Amino acid sequence: MLEGKGVVESSDMPEKMQSHAMQCASQALDLYDVSDCTNIARHIKKEFDSFYGAGWQCVVGTHFGCFFSHTEGSFIYFCLETLNILMFKRA
Repeated sequence: MLEGKGVVESSDMPEKMQSHAMQCASQALDLYDVSDCTNIARHIKKEFDSFYGAGWQCVVGTHFGCFFSHTEGSFIYFCLETLNILMFKRA
């Protein structure tokens, strides 16, 4: 497991939720190859939908741009290994 190796670039989530997001991403990387971004994102999204309620969005990759609205307290952008991970709950 890769716990402790994630770097939060930006977030308005509570710290406990940030830790949960990085833990979910680490678990996904244990299950899927780093190049399987779709299944990594699906794994993280399903965990957050189950734990915090439906409506979560997750983007995983090495290069992407985005612009979105989100529910306050639900945004995180972090790096884990070579991947950038963006999560938010839609507004």
